[in-house]
Amino acid sequence: MNYLEQLMLTLAGGLARCEPDRLRRHGHWTLGQMNADGGFSGREGPSDLYYTGFGLRTLALCRMLSEETAARVERFLLQKMQDRVGLVDFFSFIFSAMLLKGACGSGPLDQADSGWVERVEQELEQLRRPEGGYAASDQSALASTYHTFLVLLCRQAIGSREPQPQQVVRFLLSQQREDGGFVDQRVMFRSGVNPTAAAVESLRILEALEQPVADRAAAFLAARQTLEGGLAANTRIAIADTLSTFTGLWTLAQLDALDRVDLDQVASYLREIELPAGGFLAAVIDQQADVEYTFYALGTLALLADKGVNV
Repeated sequence: MNYLEQLMLTLAGGLARCEPDRLRRHGHWTLGQMNADGGFSGREGPSDLYYTGFGLRTLALCRMLSEETAARVERFLLQKMQDRVGLVDFFSFIFSAMLLKGACGSGPLDQADSGWVERVEQELEQLRRPEGGYAASDQSALASTYHTFLVLLCRQAIGSREPQPQQVVRFLLSQQREDGGFVDQRVMFRSGVNPTAAAVESLRILEALEQPVADRAAAFLAARQTLEGGLAANTRIAIADTLSTFTGLWTLAQLDALDRVDLDQVASYLREIELPAGGFLAAVIDQQADVEYTFYALGTLALLADKGVNV
C-alpha cells in the first residue's frame, strides 16, 4: 500500500466513527461545488486540477463518490491528461486518477500509452537539483522540501522507485533547523509546519527517519498549537489555519505523538470553522468555505474521531 492509499484509508476509518448525517451534509455541499465540466474550482475562476483533486478526495471521504459523479470527473481529467502542467497540478491529477481507479475500477491512466510512465519519470528527473532534492519547476534554481515530497508521491503512484534515495535524504536532513522544524528551501531560516510535515513524511517513505530527527520535529509541530486550538503555519503567524492543523496533526499521528497537543482544543477549533450548510473555513477569520479546506478539516475530524474525541 502506498502513502496516498494509506492516507485515505486511515482518514476513511476515522470518519466511519462520525455521524453519517454530518458527512452527508458536507458531501452534498461538495457536490454543489462541482462545475458543469466535471471539475472543481477555487473561490473564483474555472475548473482546475488542483481543486478537482480536493473535491474528489472530499467526496470519497464522505462516501458520496457515485459512478455518475466519478464519470463526470474522469471526463474532466481526460481533457487535461495531455496538457503540460506544473508539479502540483500533476500530483493532483495522479491522486485523482488513483482515487477513481480505486472507487470504480477504472480511471484516466487506463488510457495512457505504453511510454507514458517513462516520459513522466524523465519529466520528474528534470526537476532534480544538485542539492539532492527536487525543485518546483524547471525554472526553479533551488530544491524544495515540499516539491520533493510531491515527486516521491508521484513516483509511488506510478510504480517508480526513487533512483537516488541517499541524495534525497541528505537534502531533507539539511533542511532541519535548530528548533526541530524544517524549511522549504535552504535559503530560509524560519521553520514551518508544512515543510516539516513534508520532510518527515518523505523521510518515512524513504525509510530514513531516525528517532532524534523525529522527536525534534514532533516538538516543533506540537508547539505550533494556538489559543484557538488549531496549528499555526510558523512561529511568526499568530492564528491557526486548517491546512497547518491537518498536516501537523497527521504527521504527529504518524510519529505516535498526537498526545502532545490538546485534542479537545483542536475539536473546539473545528467547531468554529464548520458551516451549518456544509463546508469548512480556512481559519476562524475566513468567511467562505472551499473544497480544499473542507478536505483538511474532514481529515482533522477523522484523526480526532480515531482518538475518541467528540467534535
